[in-house]
Amino acid sequence: MKITCKILPVLIIGLGLSASCAAQSTAFASTTAVLVTPISISKTTDMHFGIVASSGTAGTVVLDQSNGRTTTGGASLPTGGISPTSAVFGVTGQGTSGFSITIPSAPITLSNGVQTMTVSNFVCDAGAATTLVAGSKTLNIGATLNVGANQAAGTYTKSGDLAGLFVTVNYN
Repeated sequence: MKITCKILPVLIIGLGLSASCAAQSTAFASTTAVLVTPISISKTTDMHFGIVASSGTAGTVVLDQSNGRTTTGGASLPTGGISPTSAVFGVTGQGTSGFSITIPSAPITLSNGVQTMTVSNFVCDAGAATTLVAGSKTLNIGATLNVGANQAAGTYTKSGDLAGLFVTVNYN
């Protein structure tokens, strides 16, 4: 009986340890990542307000997204010359992904080297958010040219990387 009393506790402890080891279980999950085509944007056409004339009264030239122009105040549109063009950008990316657009909210300043004019109220025909169609979308940007009273003649421009007219796109 003494041997049984000594072996029995050892046997019970051994069975308890083996029971807890047998209670262990493992499960596995797969791991996946889906990479999409990076969204990108490129300029297709620069914005050009065409030929504009000033007078003794300040005015504006509104260039819409489809190259149409209207004027207010003392700004006028002489016939002939350079055709107006809205800025055009091409966006490419993944299939029918949604994306958001950021365009300038502050005016940009054009210069003829001495005199300046501002361009403001930028608008995009796609709105603030849109969707790619078969991996691409064209964005047309219009704006308002603010012409001063008796604005000096000349070619007013701002170009290059610091042109101020930028469009940023991001996947939603």
